[in-house]
Amino acid sequence: MSELGINAEDLVRFDEESAEQSRKHWDEVAKPLGSLGLLEEAVTRIIGAMSDTDYTIDKRAVLTLCAANGVVEQGVTMTPGVVTTILAKALAQNLLTVNRMAAVAHATVYTVDMGISDPLSLEGLIDRRIGPGTNDISQGPAMSREQAIQAIKVGIDLVCDLKNKGYKIICAGEAGIGNTTTSSALASLLLQRDVEEVTGRGVGLTDEGLARKVFIINKAIEINEPNVSDPLDMLAKLGGFDIAGMCGIFLGGARYRIPIVVDGIISSVAALIAMRLFPQAQTTMIASHQSAEPAAAALLEALDLKPLICANMRVGEGTGAVAALPLLDMAFEVYRTTATYSDLDIG
Repeated sequence: MSELGINAEDLVRFDEESAEQSRKHWDEVAKPLGSLGLLEEAVTRIIGAMSDTDYTIDKRAVLTLCAANGVVEQGVTMTPGVVTTILAKALAQNLLTVNRMAAVAHATVYTVDMGISDPLSLEGLIDRRIGPGTNDISQGPAMSREQAIQAIKVGIDLVCDLKNKGYKIICAGEAGIGNTTTSSALASLLLQRDVEEVTGRGVGLTDEGLARKVFIINKAIEINEPNVSDPLDMLAKLGGFDIAGMCGIFLGGARYRIPIVVDGIISSVAALIAMRLFPQAQTTMIASHQSAEPAAAALLEALDLKPLICANMRVGEGTGAVAALPLLDMAFEVYRTTATYSDLDIG
């Protein structure tokens, strides 16, 4: 798509030859055939996507994109919008859940300001601001088409920067009050399902609060009349700077040949938009977990990805993606170092 400065031929293609070599090696590992299930598939998927049978994931990063969403003014959350800025500051200071989990998983967290309400000059916070948050989607478009493209390009460039620094796998995360509302609106259109079916309670909404959230999303879709055949139009009218930036991260993974781990529903929505823009973007995606949100399973099915974890997580920040890294480490360790049938003289 020329608007984004990339075309389909710029993106990686799955290397079936490398993947087949991986499958054959798994069949030689001294264990019951296929007995590591999705872990085997994940290793083979990464090897095929990277076109490298010796690929490792030893240096890893988390990109946590922070952005304010104007729709919080409509009472769709239990938490005021100012908390997005507080979260961004805490992430940059290494204080939140994903920071602690990433330390265990030997991953570096990069916190990115995509558009929190108030600019912060803070060490550890990467400034890629598109604006002071998006507009209220119940009153009109979240952003202009040009801003959506700008945010996507930021995500692509962030992947390029990390690839140049030697990172081998990236987790896509976010932090922003109100983004389960924007992601649910997009999920409804992307999946062609009723808003009620794909909208969850977020952080503890009451029945009344959930009904309000569903009403606002339906109102936003009615007012904005997004073009369901145009992913950029849907994104600009109903999304957030965080979702647009993550869409760019997934496109960047396919552009610069590096695996991107999908987190929860917000990350999954961004991944699906990327895939609708360029189907090849799916090649470098790895599913981490199936979150507790209602749309989680349907989004993963639409992405044709299978989650490694089902733990009813719904933190965001990239936590589910980070939680999958130790599982991938164990899978690669078995793949690389376990004795084969021939080593054990088993015919």
